[in-house]
Formats: sequence, C-alpha cells, structure tokens
Amino acid sequence: MAGRPGSVSGGPVRDERARSVRNARSFEGFRMRWSLCFAILVGMSQSVTIVGAGLAGSEAALQLADRGVRVRLVEMRPKTPTLVHVTGCCAELVCSNSLKSEKPDSAAGMLKRELAELGSQLYAQAKLHAVPAGGALAVDRTAFAEAVTALVEAHPLIDLVHEEVVDLVQAAEGADALVVAAGPLASDALAASLSRLAGEEHLAFYDAAAPIVMADSLDYAKLFRQSRYEDAAADAGDYLNAPFSREEYDAFVDELVGAERVIRRDFETRDLFQACQPIEEIARKGHDAPRFGTLKPVGLTDPRTGHRPWAALQLRAEDAHGSSYNLVGFQTNLTFPEQRRVFRLIPGLENAEFARYGVMHRNTFVDAPRLLDESLRLRSPEAERLGVPVHLAGQIAGTEGYCEAIRSGLHVAFAVAAELRGAQAPALPRETAFGALLAYATDPAVKDYQPMHVNFGILPPFEQRIRNKRDRYAAYAERGAEALAAYKAELAARGLAPDAGGWPEASS
Repeated sequence: MAGRPGSVSGGPVRDERARSVRNARSFEGFRMRWSLCFAILVGMSQSVTIVGAGLAGSEAALQLADRGVRVRLVEMRPKTPTLVHVTGCCAELVCSNSLKSEKPDSAAGMLKRELAELGSQLYAQAKLHAVPAGGALAVDRTAFAEAVTALVEAHPLIDLVHEEVVDLVQAAEGADALVVAAGPLASDALAASLSRLAGEEHLAFYDAAAPIVMADSLDYAKLFRQSRYEDAAADAGDYLNAPFSREEYDAFVDELVGAERVIRRDFETRDLFQACQPIEEIARKGHDAPRFGTLKPVGLTDPRTGHRPWAALQLRAEDAHGSSYNLVGFQTNLTFPEQRRVFRLIPGLENAEFARYGVMHRNTFVDAPRLLDESLRLRSPEAERLGVPVHLAGQIAGTEGYCEAIRSGLHVAFAVAAELRGAQAPALPRETAFGALLAYATDPAVKDYQPMHVNFGILPPFEQRIRNKRDRYAAYAERGAEALAAYKAELAARGLAPDAGGWPEASS
C-alpha cells in the first residue's frame, strides 16, 4: 500500500521511524510528568494560544507547556492546505532538509550551540533524525516532523487544534498571551487580520531582497567610495561603487539574462514583479535598461580615470560597522549558484562572499524594526488594545532560516513565560548569534527591512581587527559562547532556564 507523500512505506526504514517516535514519546512522558505536576501546583490558570505549528510555533508550545502553561496550538493544515505542504504534521520542512553548517566557528554553528545549550526540543529531534550531510545538519524531514508531532500530541498541556485562524482578536479571547507563528504562507484571512493589528503599511506580502556581501571579501582596489554628485577626490560618501567598462557591462548583462532562475510556484504571481522588478527582468527589457536604472552611472566619477563609468553598481553598508554591504537595487530571482557566478562578474566582487542571497517569493512578514521589541512583542496601538501580549515568532517576525525560526520560538517562550509571572526575561547579548539577529531586526534605524539569516556581518566587530578570517570567526564563536554562558546564568536566576524549577533538560 502506498504511503503518504514524503514517507517510505514498509520495511526497516518504517520500523526504525516507528521506534524513534516511540522513544520520543517515552522521553516526553518523563518530561510531561514534571510539567503536569507543576501546572497542578499553580492551578493551571494560565494559557497561551499559538497560531501555527511550524518550527517556531512547535518549539514555543513545547517550551511553554514544560513550564506549566496550558497551550492551545492552532494549525490550519491539513484541513486548509497550502500549495507546498504535503502533510498535517507539525514542523514540516517544505524546502531544503538542511539546517546548515554545524561548524562551531560559523554563524550557523554558533546558532546551533545556542539551541543545544538552551534546551531546544526541535534541535534535539533534528539531531536524533539527522542524515549524512558533510559538515551540515540535515534531517529525514518525514521522521523529524512525525517525531515533533508525537511530542506535541502526547503532551497533556498542549491542545493541538486543526482549524484556520481568520481573526486574531477572536484567537486571543480567553488566553493570557497570543503568539503568531503562522509562517510565510499564512492564509489570506490571517494575513489580513495581522495587517489590521500591525497596520497595513507594516506588513509585506512578498520578499524582494537584494544580496548582501561581506565587506572583507571585496576588492577595494577596483571600488571607490562616493555618493552621487559628491567630490570623488574626497573618498567620502555613503556608497561603495563598482564601475563597469563597456566591455565588462556587456559581458555581465549577457550572462545575467541567460542565467538560471528559480522555478516559480503557483502562489507567486506576476503582480510580484510589478511591485519590484528583478535585475534580470530589467535586463530582458533591453541590453541598456540596467544602465539607465539600477546601474546608472549618473553623478559618479571614477577617480582612477577621472570620468564617469559606463555603468556602476552601488553598494550600501548594511550595518553601522560596515561589515557587510547590500547590492542596491539587485532584487533577483536567480538561483543561488547563479547569483554567485554572475554577480562575481561585477568588478570588485570577483571573490565576494554572500551573507544573504537575493530572494523573491511570497513571504508574509512584518516590518520588525518598526513594530517589535526585543522580546518579539508586537507594539502597535491595535495590538496593545487587545489586552493580552501579542508576540510574533518565526519567519512572519522577519527572520529567515530553519534554525532561526526554532530559536525565535524558544526566545518567545522565555519572554511569555516571564510575562505570565509578572517578570521580564533577560536581554539577549548581541555577541550571541540570535542576539545579533534580534538587535538587527528590531533596530529602528534599519530601513527597508528584509528577513535575514544569522551571519557574521551583523555581529559587533572587535575593537582591534583580526585580519585572519579563520581566527576572526573562531574569536566570534568564543566570544559568543562566553556571552551565552552569562545569559544562561541570568535565565536560571529568573527561573527560566531549561533545568530551572525541576524541569529536565532537553536531550542532546
């Protein structure tokens, strides 16, 4: 008999999967006895509604339930399907099955250390259901989702409800807090309700992000600093400029229009392109179209020649330290390998390292710098009028990536657990991976915000520059570990740590 999509029917694989689910339930039984006893002691008087049982919502639900909080976890699948999910499981991965690098001296590795140290339950399940992937953590997505679902369904303090939430005001009724973790494919009705809480001008329905490159990977001998119509001799200005000769421009545009694009899914309509044209679409309108738009050289003078270049790309600093740069106006739908290949044809970017690739797809998210505080609480007037705290978690809060989503769910769980006790969770240090992402995402100075992965470009730089890249990355990781240890001590002092108050730590 055929299994459901994404599963393997029969044989040792299925047997092993069943054993892993039973093991998860057995371990969860021990955990649940602790949380249920605590809930009885406090009278089970507090409850939280979580909208969305993806990575962020599932992590938040399990963490809060283990702290004696009753959770109503609402997931619209499978009753209301999306165009990319195939099951009704919690934490279903719909794109890659990779959770990125595990190397301790990488930004992704730093984030995984945080998840492990802070007792993330989904990270523990990812480790249990890992598949070979070199230096990365990849999972058997079906086994992973089934195991997470088993933990959620077996927990006596979690009520998993399969229905579509169409009104967040109604969803908040009877709850002491509301967490919205609906993900980038939130239904139109839910997105409309969130828009009313956040303000229409602060909710995006698509992601039109240009690539970001690391500053230390650029060839400054080929770049010059100047804002338009400013004196080039002063080597001042807010932008770096990559000047093209005519030959370089011709070669670049030829490769750009022929490059492989991401295959669009049904939910991505042509309206997306009308709002923000990808650079390759502009080039298809005419060979010189980019030169009169995104790559226009007007007001720029190349100090090497004393003349205006044939075309020029402007790069804008992504942070106050100038650790990374945004390729201005380079929204793109090219595949990631093609972005590396084609954009490295730009003078000065031949060895560019990408902190974030350009993306263009349906992606419902809020303007985090204008709306969220560092606990990811929604601070709009309409949200405040609800009378209960409203937190956002996952990609809808403006983060990007699987582990980032899990970590945001964990972060919100700490914040909500503290709020329900009339307290406040400790501030997360910027030296940690998620602390840096959180600071970036909630900084009001950030304009035109787009979702971001953790990366070294947003971490605070060292006072004394470490020139060797490998040594610098290792130093970031060491500094982050020290900051994380201090943060864990603060969590424990406030009764919020994974093993505080008698709650057992997550398995590793």
